[in-house]
Amino acid sequence: MYKELFTTFFKIGAFTLGGGYAMIPIIESEVVDKNKWIEKDEFLDLIAISQSCPGVFAVNISTFIGYKIRGRWGAVCTTLGAALPSFLIILVIAMFFHQFMNVGWVAAMFRGTRPAVVALIAVPTFNLAKSAHINLANCWIPIVSALLIWGLHVNPIWIIIAAGVGGYVYGRVLK
Repeated sequence: MYKELFTTFFKIGAFTLGGGYAMIPIIESEVVDKNKWIEKDEFLDLIAISQSCPGVFAVNISTFIGYKIRGRWGAVCTTLGAALPSFLIILVIAMFFHQFMNVGWVAAMFRGTRPAVVALIAVPTFNLAKSAHINLANCWIPIVSALLIWGLHVNPIWIIIAAGVGGYVYGRVLK
């Protein structure tokens, strides 16, 4: 099982461009749909926890999933599996990138991947919104949160705290 956890997350880490958020649909496909290691609701909870913890999102979610499935050693396997490909790729790039910085086609490739990376991040965002039951009545919450962070440079921690307090008040007082 540990080898399977490591290879699954190594494959995810090796073939996902765009960072941790771009990994969400692939992790969900492998962990929830294909292998059925955890349920969809648990996966959404792990995403929320991973986002609110300090550190790299992809490492956080890999660690939590591994821990949920196989405890401490499962967490070690999934974390190494998810982080090792990026580490190795960045190491190789760092060793040779200075030789390619001024090559036109390399610069063009990086410019070309930017819109694709935005799409890779947008798709899981919409899927998460759907799974979190974001609708016309409550869509103002993520929109206002994003505008506060982007436009007014409000620290995301304050948004998380406000959302937690608001959720508590709503659940205790209003419902």
